[in-house]
Amino acid sequence: MDTQDTSPSVLLFFDKQRFIFNAGEIDHIFLSRVCSETAGGLPGLLLTLAGMGDEGMSVNVWGPSDLKYLVDAMRSFIPNAAMVHTKSFGPNFSTDESTVLSRSKLSDPIVLIDDEVVKLSAIIVQPNCFENKPPMPSNSPAHSSEILDSPNGKRQPAGKPGDMSVVYVCELPEIKGKFDPEKAKALGLKPGPKYRELQLGNSVKSDRQNIMVHPSDVMDPSLPGPIVLLVDCPTESHLESLLAVKSLNSYCGQVDNLPEAGKSVTCVIHLSPASVVSCSNYQNWMKKFGSAQHIMAGHEKKNVEIPILKSSAKYAARLNYLCPQFFPAPGFGSLQNCSLASSEGSFSDLSEVICAENLLKFTLRPYSHLGLDRSCIPSKVVSEEIIDGLLSEIPEIVEAAEHVSQLWQQSSQRKEDLVPVFDYKMMIEEPWLCADGVPASLENIRRDDLEIVLLGTGSSQPSKYGVSGADDAVRGLSCIWISHIHADHHTGLARILALRRDLLKGVPREPLLVIGPRQLKRYLDAYGRLEDLDMVFLDCKHTTAASLDSFDDGSLGTPVDDGSTLFSKGSRMQSYFKRPGSPIDKDAVSHILKKFKGVIHEAGLKSLISFPVIHCPQAFGVALQAEERSNSVGKVIPGWKIVYSGDTRPCPELVAASQDATVLIHE
Repeated sequence: MDTQDTSPSVLLFFDKQRFIFNAGEIDHIFLSRVCSETAGGLPGLLLTLAGMGDEGMSVNVWGPSDLKYLVDAMRSFIPNAAMVHTKSFGPNFSTDESTVLSRSKLSDPIVLIDDEVVKLSAIIVQPNCFENKPPMPSNSPAHSSEILDSPNGKRQPAGKPGDMSVVYVCELPEIKGKFDPEKAKALGLKPGPKYRELQLGNSVKSDRQNIMVHPSDVMDPSLPGPIVLLVDCPTESHLESLLAVKSLNSYCGQVDNLPEAGKSVTCVIHLSPASVVSCSNYQNWMKKFGSAQHIMAGHEKKNVEIPILKSSAKYAARLNYLCPQFFPAPGFGSLQNCSLASSEGSFSDLSEVICAENLLKFTLRPYSHLGLDRSCIPSKVVSEEIIDGLLSEIPEIVEAAEHVSQLWQQSSQRKEDLVPVFDYKMMIEEPWLCADGVPASLENIRRDDLEIVLLGTGSSQPSKYGVSGADDAVRGLSCIWISHIHADHHTGLARILALRRDLLKGVPREPLLVIGPRQLKRYLDAYGRLEDLDMVFLDCKHTTAASLDSFDDGSLGTPVDDGSTLFSKGSRMQSYFKRPGSPIDKDAVSHILKKFKGVIHEAGLKSLISFPVIHCPQAFGVALQAEERSNSVGKVIPGWKIVYSGDTRPCPELVAASQDATVLIHE
């Protein structure tokens, strides 16, 4: 499945074992890199496994040695019931010893699994250069001392955790040839146990002739087992290292121009991006694998247009019929302005190259069915068929859709306020805000003054933004606020931060402000050792009314008793809430609070105040108050107030925070 912002997953499945490459729900998970793009779905999967049965289910997670940083990052919110067995390989970044590894040793295959089903090996690929890398943490001496030999003979640092990529090699056992009873009879053998011995590979003495009969005398030739390579080469710097990996030469079908010397690869799945696979060096390297089938599984534009979750797309099409202004048609929005590269057509001199599609299969066994299987590939949703079904099921929907359409037309005619802003969205005055009795703070409100978008929980369809619009929304983020540490509220955060970093590459920018409970900082700090998240963190506790007052009067860091009646006196939850955090670095917090004040001011807010709620330790809600504004005749319009409850039971703090709220959102 290709979701555009994460690496596609590849499933290798046999009757009794399941292996998945890049985060799915199986016996073994193999990460081709350790970063938010390849492992973003892992926390959700582990939480799902933890909740299955009485004791949870176990899973093996394999990846390069920096896998431990990811697991450490997840410990704050993954319960013990999620039995995660991590198995890492490759150079160790955490050792305190100064080690020297040669690149030839580094790129030797590491056998991970070798049983009667499959032999699975890993080959580590590291980038050849490490320009513009952030400095390594001072508490990790190995980061600066570990040295690798590069193919050009220059000595250079081993790089940062998260730089490592992996080529996986999957080798199935050979298919033994059929036993030929006629040949056995001709060599003087009687039917019986000796037939079995020969099929097991053992030689036997002839019953009627004074000779030894060998398996090769009575068995058809064996067929070599299929071999699959899974290649993730994320950058051109990695490509230099990939081309220098000598151990892959044995899979090229010939070694030193000697045919038959090597093993023949059946299929190569490329997770590498279009910017890499379009390089002539990469394509020449592909040619080494002879007649192997190449499947280009880097992001494909056409896969975004075809929803893989049919019933979700069906509901999206029905809602689009009822109110197209709110609900985009399925197909993930317009792609005409999308800069997504397609691999199609760039391999004219390679005949065995196809672009991956969602649920495309390549059959390895039985041998008679070896090859591509397109039978499960989803087709494009035809909206007309869905709407025909809707009209026959709910005939009165026609009248409802007309009524919605009239509301919009009346509003636009009355206000003449239909202003195109971007291709993917329209600024539209909401029709019901023209009614009498609207709150004074919403007088003449426009969507660029205030807009609340509910994106949904684990939504399988994208928001109203579409593909390019979602990218613009991420680019424009100035603050992210997280209510509490439960994984359903924040596990996508690292991916959003990494995506913003990539979208703004080369653009002058400030780190993004993230406000959340202090346990979240531990997760983000651990994750930050894998990849730069380009963020600054502010504890929710520093954005409560009492803490912000102490910042304003210069007493930051002094224990504040806000008189909270949130938890009963002496209760376990009260002790959690009152428990002191890490010693406060006043200067550091003051600097971040100044940034916080600037961010909310720039957003047109008078205040953003967090308040504790009853859920888990360090759980919060938030209240946002807008500044006053003036209308066209100079009348002062009071600022609106939005309150978001977070996850909570009924509690006095939420009641108090919600006084005079314009909108109260009950999470």
